[in-house]
Amino acid sequence: MISEIDLQWFAAEDEGRTEEPSEIKLERARKEGRVAKSQEFTGALVLLMVVLTLIVLGPWILEQIKQVTIYYFTRCTENQIDNPAFAVTFFYFFLKIVLPVALIGSIAGIAGNLIQNRGFLFSTKPIQPQFSKIVPNFAEYFRKTFFSFEGGFNIAKSIGKIAVISSVAWMLIRNDLPSLLMMLQAGNIDASVDRIAFMAAQILVTTSVLFLVISIPDYFVQRRQFLESMKMSKQEVKQEYKEMEGDPEVKSHLEQAQRQLLQRNMPRAVAESDVVITNPTHFAVALKYDPEVTEQSPQVTAKGADEIAFAIKRIARENDVPVIENRPLARGLYTDTQVGDIIPNIYMRAIVLVYTEIDYYSKIKK
Repeated sequence: MISEIDLQWFAAEDEGRTEEPSEIKLERARKEGRVAKSQEFTGALVLLMVVLTLIVLGPWILEQIKQVTIYYFTRCTENQIDNPAFAVTFFYFFLKIVLPVALIGSIAGIAGNLIQNRGFLFSTKPIQPQFSKIVPNFAEYFRKTFFSFEGGFNIAKSIGKIAVISSVAWMLIRNDLPSLLMMLQAGNIDASVDRIAFMAAQILVTTSVLFLVISIPDYFVQRRQFLESMKMSKQEVKQEYKEMEGDPEVKSHLEQAQRQLLQRNMPRAVAESDVVITNPTHFAVALKYDPEVTEQSPQVTAKGADEIAFAIKRIARENDVPVIENRPLARGLYTDTQVGDIIPNIYMRAIVLVYTEIDYYSKIKK
């Protein structure tokens, strides 16, 4: 039996799914309505709240039942018994008695799911018809029901419930039975009915609380099984990473297209730049510092070699953008950066000196 449980518990590893589920996969499963959830917890919470509602509203419900009983017994000999008012009265009292209990049970059911789902969750996928499940796989059903950890745990839960109900009922009835028999022998019917109602309330409340306690470990087992079923193979992890980061080839094409777009907007980019760093005859790199975009480092807004470099310098001079000659810096930036890149840290010392020089020139002009 232990070997069977172990095989089921580590079934994901047997299938090659050795990696813990990623947040993306868990979020995708959540949108599909698949979350770790214990039906025992929700059922126990609904039972407890309904029982408490019946206890609180018991006298009022009994009074409503008395009224509707008197209403029908006083009119059952009348000739107009098929009057629609009889049906209307029945449904009126029926809804009046049932609705409060049903409303509390519904609220408890929603609350139980909200607690486990950690918020509101709505998905229609779990109720969509799946034709693959029209013909059930009986072999798989019996394997999961009787020869798996899940099946063994469910059987243990059922036996535990029966044991709890039987034990609680036996202890409470055994303690109250002598006094109940004495009331019946004395002909005290009202007191006997009250005593039976009190015993039933005791049994229901106690079993509901115990069921709620049992549901707590059940939730953790269901969560452990859910996470086990969501484990991923190494190939799934790689595929998800590709989907998240983008395929390297596609990403390269997108970056190239972005650089081409930036180059097409070169005149405007150069005109809005802070400075153009140039190697007089070959390279030109335009920089701009925008704290909202790059925080601490300038960004390459345009670059070019030879004819494009001459065009960048011409546009810069036409728009009063400083052109600073720094051959090693221009060559390095041209080689190590692309349009749109943030300046690497290795060039920051030289860039600071350039921006200091720009500030000096601006003060002279003023």
